[in-house]
Order: sequence, then C-alpha cells, then structure tokens
Amino acid sequence: MMAVRPTVLERAFELARSGDCAGVQDIRHKLRAEGHLNAEAQLYGRSLLTQLKKICDEARARRASEG
Repeated sequence: MMAVRPTVLERAFELARSGDCAGVQDIRHKLRAEGHLNAEAQLYGRSLLTQLKKICDEARARRASEG
C-alpha cells in the first residue's frame, strides 16, 4: 500500500508544531528540502502566516521549558 504524503499546508502545520522552525521562512526552507516545490505558492496570506508563526513560537517555548 502506498503511503499518502501530506499536503503542503498539512506539512507546514506539522513543522510549525515540531518546534524545529523559528518561523515561516524555516518552514518554507524545510518544505523545499522535502521536495514540496510549490510551497511558496501555497503559504501566503497574513492570517495563515501569523498563525504559523504563533504555532512556531509556542512550540519553541514549550520545547525550551521542557528541556
């Protein structure tokens, strides 16, 4: 059975929640490295970018407090 690859948006939220990304630029970089060549075209808009940044900040703060 073939594994289903998450969409660019799904993967962007996974990366944001991971605590490995400082912000949207890091997410875009990781997505391109994973072969999501259309990441730039799908990650736009003030609301989405603000939401991803907030999730990144919260995940990094949580990681720092745990470790």
